[in-house]
Amino acid sequence: MPGMWWVVGAVLVVALGAAYLIWTAGRVERLQTRAESAARALDAHLLRRAAAAAVLAERRYGVELYAAARIALDAVPEEREAAENDLTRQLRTVALDPDDPACEAVIAASRRLALARQVHTDLVRDARAARGRPLVRLLRMGRGHDWPRYFDIDDPTLSLPADVPTG
Repeated sequence: MPGMWWVVGAVLVVALGAAYLIWTAGRVERLQTRAESAARALDAHLLRRAAAAAVLAERRYGVELYAAARIALDAVPEEREAAENDLTRQLRTVALDPDDPACEAVIAASRRLALARQVHTDLVRDARAARGRPLVRLLRMGRGHDWPRYFDIDDPTLSLPADVPTG
């Protein structure tokens, strides 16, 4: 009978180890999936802002802003960050009128983009941390997915002239 307890203990240790590995693999998978979903949401917000900027440029602000918006809309993934940063710089040079619906659409899209970028950054950080753990790397738990990438752009939030306090 004393040998029986060793068997029970060994089975319990193996079961706990297997449960931990299954939980860890599930966590890595969930974080990876959430990071990929956040990347798709970020992409959608980038497209919405660029489209709103193109509409605004057609109505009021001309060629440079329109060109930056079109480049951002048409950019391939490798050029996307630079195109979006250029669009942000162009939008900051424009005096936005809060009473103009086209300006308000760009401002709202920029705010939503800032939030989507923050969510994406947080989820990518968490997914990379989970995938970087030694046991996860050793067992190659994240191999079915590409390594999550940050999307490095300037803060897209725009400020209105009315937001600046007057002295």
